[in-house]
Amino acid sequence: MIHYNVVAAVVCHNGKYLCMQKGKTKFEYTSYKWEFPGGKIEPGETPQQALARELMEEMEYPVEVGEELVTVNHEYPDFSITMTAFLCTPKAEADGFKRREHADSKWCSQEELKGLDWAAADVDVVRILL
Repeated sequence: MIHYNVVAAVVCHNGKYLCMQKGKTKFEYTSYKWEFPGGKIEPGETPQQALARELMEEMEYPVEVGEELVTVNHEYPDFSITMTAFLCTPKAEADGFKRREHADSKWCSQEELKGLDWAAADVDVVRILL
């Protein structure tokens, strides 16, 4: 089974968290699920560098990568991931990003996080925030 090391940005602004909805993916179990934005760590990158790069590539969104929140290991049916989530703050306007790869986005309070259909690996991050 293929394994990926990935990072996720838990972007917080005015007490709300940035939640991104995936579009249609290769796998039904990840399609249209909500997630914290991020992506794969490339060889030679630190997790923090990977996270800053991914948010610029996917969203043109500069963030300040802060402290590590949690590392989650999750096995999906076709692949597994080790995902490290970092608390982040926007460097520009909070809504100043472009959705290049996501179907939707919203800023959610802690209570509102419970109402989203999260990607399985992100569920553990949500639990930490609650």
